[in-house]
Amino acid sequence: MTVDLLEVGRITKAHGLRGDVLVLLWSDVADRLSPGSVLQVEGKELVVRSSQLYQDRYLVHFEGVNDRTPAEALRGKVLLAEPTEVEGELLVHELIGCEVVTLEGVSVGRVELVEANPASDLLVLESGALVPLTFLVEHTPHERIVIDPPEGLFG
Repeated sequence: MTVDLLEVGRITKAHGLRGDVLVLLWSDVADRLSPGSVLQVEGKELVVRSSQLYQDRYLVHFEGVNDRTPAEALRGKVLLAEPTEVEGELLVHELIGCEVVTLEGVSVGRVELVEANPASDLLVLESGALVPLTFLVEHTPHERIVIDPPEGLFG
């Protein structure tokens, strides 16, 4: 079975002369940048040698990237990693493509994407309908989401 890799961050620029780069981490799993962690960029593996929080990003040194030239070549590249299991957390990649049904079993569509929203993240259905995650009752990853929507949400 092939595991789909997730986009977890982006290398914003080289930093200094020793091969360090600044990484904007999109994942809330900071261990993605722990020493020894393996990330991918364009099909190539990068192993984290060291990392530390630096302002709003991370200062990262990858094995084999020992001066500014190869670090600069990584500028703007998206970092990929295998999905991680986080107990009790909803993971976006597990929601995309799920069929959304009401408590009564009525299908209201499939999830096309998840949109960040300050009040509650929103499931964006193929029809364009928006469903706040607060209405989610249960979910089976990659398959089905059961919601308890208020009257009138879909009509």
